[in-house]
Amino acid sequence: MKYYLIAGEASGDLHASRLMRSLKEVDREADFRFFGGDLMSAEGGFRVKHYRDMAYMGFIPVLLHLKTIFKNMSICKRDIEEWNPDAVILVDYPGFNLKIAKHVHSKLGIPVYYYISPKIWAWKEYRIKNIRRDVDELFSILPFEVDFYEKKHHYPIHYVGNPTADEVSVFHARYQETMEEFTDRHGGLDGTRRPIIALLAGSRKQEIKDNLPAMIEAAKEIDGYQLVVAGAPSIDDEYYEKFIAGSGVSLVRNDTYALLEQSTAALVTSGTATLETALFGVPQVVCYETPLPALIGFLRKHLLKVKYVSLVNLIADEEVVTELVAEKFSVANIREELVRLLPNAADGHREKMIQGYEKVRRLLGSEKASENAARQIYDLLHREA
Repeated sequence: MKYYLIAGEASGDLHASRLMRSLKEVDREADFRFFGGDLMSAEGGFRVKHYRDMAYMGFIPVLLHLKTIFKNMSICKRDIEEWNPDAVILVDYPGFNLKIAKHVHSKLGIPVYYYISPKIWAWKEYRIKNIRRDVDELFSILPFEVDFYEKKHHYPIHYVGNPTADEVSVFHARYQETMEEFTDRHGGLDGTRRPIIALLAGSRKQEIKDNLPAMIEAAKEIDGYQLVVAGAPSIDDEYYEKFIAGSGVSLVRNDTYALLEQSTAALVTSGTATLETALFGVPQVVCYETPLPALIGFLRKHLLKVKYVSLVNLIADEEVVTELVAEKFSVANIREELVRLLPNAADGHREKMIQGYEKVRRLLGSEKASENAARQIYDLLHREA
């Protein structure tokens, strides 16, 4: 069967590539065409557009690139029409993908499956109307979404497990590197054998620009630790050099899981990285700088539908990790919270957070998300054929 997939950022590329691999296992004739990245390309098929040409974040960047966004959308619609796949599989990225879903549903009649459901429980809940109208089946990777979609909106979905939990589990099963071996493999990092504080500043340039300088400033004066940045796949070394040159901070590329395995604590920009850090058992501070922090803080209190911004707290439905967002984001606050997470801290905050991570693991379960989703998609298509 022919599958057309659309992923608009690094995390989507990763999850879509795993889904493609699983689809090949249940469908020996699987053929792929997609908007995505290098990981999807490695699974085969034809890449129409790389996600780095699509990943615009924030009101101003989106406004400045509207012409490109509309052009990409037109290319995508036309390409789907010409290729005529058996199914269109959308992976997160709702601003773009829901518009594609509308076109495919209304004009082409091709089944639309959504893998990694839009987070409308946090923002833009009105999109449920579009989902109900244009999406044939929705596959969730967050357990709390079942109640949101099914109980609140009476829209049935499939919880298939969490792919991040799958990936971390697979990594743990095969990773045996010592701290010394990891350090040597990355050129000795800062030249010491000091324990590591990991800095995960996001996957987009704007996130890195907004968050990484404050992370470095907050952590650099903590004695006895070296700072290591986890490089995002779509960001080149030169961009990171603007922030770390001359600071003694090291950069690790394409090795975030190994970095987390070797880290004592982490500063993390909100997103999938917060969940990855939790699954590795690394105590973390969630840091997310925003423009106009007072206004964003007000909007968060009065317009956002959820109490938390990090996946860790959302899944646990309690504050497991500290979130320094909007008006709470400052170098002083980041440093204060980070110090509380180090092994020699006296208030037990580190141990309490690690216990909270266990609750998150239990709630996610042990289902293999990509395998479940692939099998269900394949079965649905055969049922409709």
